[in-house]
Amino acid sequence: MRIDKKNYYLDIAESVSERGTCLRRNFGAIIVKNDEVIATGYVGAPRGRKNCCDLKYCTREKLNIPRGERYELCRSVHAEQNAIISAPRKDMIDSTLYLVGKNYVDGTYVENARPCALCKRMIINAGIKEIVIRETKTKYTTIEVKDFIENDESLEGVKGY
Repeated sequence: MRIDKKNYYLDIAESVSERGTCLRRNFGAIIVKNDEVIATGYVGAPRGRKNCCDLKYCTREKLNIPRGERYELCRSVHAEQNAIISAPRKDMIDSTLYLVGKNYVDGTYVENARPCALCKRMIINAGIKEIVIRETKTKYTTIEVKDFIENDESLEGVKGY
């Protein structure tokens, strides 16, 4: 049976996530416009720096920092960020970002995965129109980026995602 187009792109994003170097969660992101992949990105330390998988530890894990908090302590650049910095803005306007996250320990999909506050700001400024996030192998959630603008949780001090 032929899979639908959104799951096709989510499968590609899931393959991209396998390059991730995080010891907590690995995400893969792809940006698609007019049925063309514009850019890909996965979680990893900035170019030239050692990855957590090379160091054999995660600072946030060592400090028992909850999901969605204290990203300034993380060595990695997020998948969404890496995809965005790899594409010209003119190509991202009205595009779709596909996002898949898997837990490092057991390979399960990250439950309720959402972009962090910093990634949301970058997604808004990149001109991306919507985000499709894998929930299970065949189910996904679609988020309109305009919702990030209209429902600005940063004004209410909301942490995490």
